[in-house]
Amino acid sequence: MDPADRTQRLAAVVVTPDLSIEQALARLDRAGTGILLVCQSDGRMVGTLTDGDIRRAILKGKALQEPCGSVANASPLTASAGVSHQEALALMDSGRSFVVNHLPVVDADGRAVDLLLRRDLEKESRVEAAAVVMAGGFGSRLRPLTDALPKPMLPMGGRPLLERIIEQIRDAGIRRVSITTHFQPEKITNHFEDGRAFGVELGYVNEDIPLGTAGALALLPPPTDPLLVVNGDILTTVNFSAMLDFHREHRADLTVGVRRYEVEVPYGVVEGDGPHVTRLSEKPTFRFLVNAGIYVLDPSVHTRIPRGRRFDMTDLISLLLSEGGTVVNFPIVEYWLDIGQRDQYLQAEEDLRTGKLDRTREGLEE
Repeated sequence: MDPADRTQRLAAVVVTPDLSIEQALARLDRAGTGILLVCQSDGRMVGTLTDGDIRRAILKGKALQEPCGSVANASPLTASAGVSHQEALALMDSGRSFVVNHLPVVDADGRAVDLLLRRDLEKESRVEAAAVVMAGGFGSRLRPLTDALPKPMLPMGGRPLLERIIEQIRDAGIRRVSITTHFQPEKITNHFEDGRAFGVELGYVNEDIPLGTAGALALLPPPTDPLLVVNGDILTTVNFSAMLDFHREHRADLTVGVRRYEVEVPYGVVEGDGPHVTRLSEKPTFRFLVNAGIYVLDPSVHTRIPRGRRFDMTDLISLLLSEGGTVVNFPIVEYWLDIGQRDQYLQAEEDLRTGKLDRTREGLEE
């Protein structure tokens, strides 16, 4: 990489500790490096900040308005100035339970002088993952829009929603993609064919009978890499690469994307102990984490999905938990909308028209 480009990249990833978490997320998106270097005004590095660091902090209750320095990793893996490429790769691969893709370089005084990325050091790097888009639903709640089209093929900003999902998967570095089909499968297969026109290798799995949100996965060959599973009726800007990294870092059996959902009760809620009132809350708001329809499965999980019968992701999650498996939440703070109903579909179209997808950072922050 050209030295001038390296200098420019370093400038793009250096942030001060007082920058808000929300602003840091935006910087991460623009930088495209997967990491920020949190530095004092004199350049001394006090920590690093990855997408995973931020999402773990949000799950612990941190608001996006808090300073990013409060959630930074204060003991990151670093290299000394003058490190060779071979030494840098050895450091990235040493003693970690997950893949390290970036390595800050500091001078003798602890000042950040460079940032090395695995993609710069390896001749060929690829994402070790595959993806499945679940596109077999009838879309009954969207009729008559879905009388002649599968729900994932409904137009979004002038092109099918499924095309947007596949493009997003491709941009995350995933090239092997399968689509599960059932209702009017030819509308999907005729449009995408083998996927080459969309930059991916596409395969199709047709459900003779609906098998639920997980059952069709049993029809796939046993995977050897993590499997990203996306419901075909979701419009989102979530970072799939970050979700895969989060899954690996937590050594999870299954990672489920979650959103915050609020329910406002329009009455005063009375709590009691028998006949005695213990508390009265006026029009309280209750907050929950809800399933966002995006998952990452470890290859070993494939054998837990039964063949030939309906089986939902909720069934799989319950099974894994009963067996002591590791299931983790991945908080989605980017734009996300399930278009399963007409009002939501129209809202998604409006959000695309107004550019809201590019501006939104919402979901779990207070």
